[in-house]
Amino acid sequence: MGLPELFMIAVGLSMDAFAVSVCKGLSVQKLKPVHALTCGAYFGGFQALMPLIGYLLGSQFKTAVEQLDHWIAFLLLLIIGANMIRESRETEEEKLDASFGVQAMLPLAIATSIDALAVGVTFAFLKVHIMWAIVFIGSVTFILSALGVKAGNVFGLRYKAKAELAGGLILVLMGTKILLEHLGLMRF
Repeated sequence: MGLPELFMIAVGLSMDAFAVSVCKGLSVQKLKPVHALTCGAYFGGFQALMPLIGYLLGSQFKTAVEQLDHWIAFLLLLIIGANMIRESRETEEEKLDASFGVQAMLPLAIATSIDALAVGVTFAFLKVHIMWAIVFIGSVTFILSALGVKAGNVFGLRYKAKAELAGGLILVLMGTKILLEHLGLMRF
């Protein structure tokens, strides 16, 4: 997996965190830099940690499922992407409080990074260099989450659904690309 594909996956994975960061930005009356840094640290940190955990778990089962690894990667990315697309179409508004404390941020960071755990499993099957991947995913998520807080404070909910839709489409397309490459129907 090359840098362009890894970047696309990092952006796709970070869209949930970006959307929640937009909502956090909406909840703040007077935005301070520490708000953006807090969201970036929590979301970027967990988006880096979860693929590592998934990779370690996936590595334990890699030899047992080597013949099916491309199908597993495809199905996991398809399910995660489809779920993000579904969530982008929901009209129900998320209610988040203005707290940036551990009790408010930890559950949000875990919830937005569960999909990264599954992607980490696919990284084990695809033999991705995990250290570069987690640094890259964590950094991209940190930046987009910090920007999301500012965007939410300035623009409101206007881009939340579009971000989730884009993230979902990216993950579905990456899963399809992986499957087609492994089946020999596509060369890059």
